[in-house]
Amino acid sequence: MRKIRYRRCLIWTFWISILFTLGFSYYYMERAVPDRINIVLDQEETLRFALPVRATLESDSEEVALGNGSNIPSDQITITRNQAFILYGSTEGSYHLGLNLFGLLHLKDIQVDVVDQQYAIPCGAPVGIYLKSDGVMVIGTGELTGPDGLSAEPAAGILQTGDYIESINGVPLETKEELAREVGSLNGRTASLIIRRNDKQMEVSLRPMVTQDGSSKLGVWVRSDTQGIGTVTYLDLNGGFGALGHGISDTDTGDLVEIENGELYDTEIIGVEKGAIGSPGVMSGVIYYGPGSLLGNISANTEEGIFGNVNDRFLKQVSAEPLEIGYRQDVAQGPAYIRSGVSGTIEDYEIQILRVDYSTTHTNKSLVIQVTDPKLLELTGGIVQGMSGSPIIQNGRLIGAVTHVFVQDSTKGYGIFIENMLKH
Repeated sequence: MRKIRYRRCLIWTFWISILFTLGFSYYYMERAVPDRINIVLDQEETLRFALPVRATLESDSEEVALGNGSNIPSDQITITRNQAFILYGSTEGSYHLGLNLFGLLHLKDIQVDVVDQQYAIPCGAPVGIYLKSDGVMVIGTGELTGPDGLSAEPAAGILQTGDYIESINGVPLETKEELAREVGSLNGRTASLIIRRNDKQMEVSLRPMVTQDGSSKLGVWVRSDTQGIGTVTYLDLNGGFGALGHGISDTDTGDLVEIENGELYDTEIIGVEKGAIGSPGVMSGVIYYGPGSLLGNISANTEEGIFGNVNDRFLKQVSAEPLEIGYRQDVAQGPAYIRSGVSGTIEDYEIQILRVDYSTTHTNKSLVIQVTDPKLLELTGGIVQGMSGSPIIQNGRLIGAVTHVFVQDSTKGYGIFIENMLKH
């Protein structure tokens, strides 16, 4: 009986080990093999996938040819482990490769975009950022006290955190001051509000409460704008810019701010608070608002950053030259540089790329980097708030941008592939 139990235990252990190995291998290859590849039109791209097993690549179109060292292009090749292969695109467009393990088990489809060679100017310039939300954003609801001393929460169950109030009784709203003025004129009468919730517009009725001071209030905390300091990552050759490498979220709700528009302004960095374990550092600065300090307009706030166009004032301050865009397959572990104006002067600082996640699961956390430059470590301790958007340069190409700092180690942080920013 003991031998039977022992044999069963060995069999279970064997199958659990097999399942674990298969699961881990699948997870590893999902992250090691990109879901999407950009290749330059009429240029051969040499790629490597860190695969632990033999695999077959198949092209579904004659416009994308595969090769493995021979001079004969093919629609199918077999690669073993870290073997290099060649990808060539003859026509612009989007195509697909299929990846099969052992030539049988389909692992994933890879989108191949054949594009013209792109160039952009890596900036690294700190700027003041102002965003105007698209409607008045609800941060939360709260209790009010009436003249009789009784408390109530008039907006509870009607308005939710993250709602946007677009109008009240047909009057469009742009600022929280406009909302307060319209509510104050109701004298406690029921109001009809047009709100936007999860991209859907709806109408709700809400009766303001007359408070102890005689004013009418909805009992909601709201915000209609946000501002801060960030870094411009790049300029394209048409005056378009990308910055931050991540979106601007509301500090209270954590939700990405839905914007109507925004602006870039001059800023002056006046100090740096170094990061410590559990507390990221920060760049301190003064933002100069006003027409004479305007640097550009913001048209989009996305998970991959903020985007828009700069004006002539900004262009006159740029002295850097355009660089080739490096796509994700061009990025490798090893030395690189970040460009930042944290010192008051835009400089390049040495870093190491520690890890590259070629999948698209976390678009603004595809790279793990570590600051190694003694000068930057002395100045900031590594990466501080406000440096988000600092361009990452490797082998003479613009390949990404800094996005986040590790709270427990300010020398390390995340980065985004530049191609994820350029798609906007």
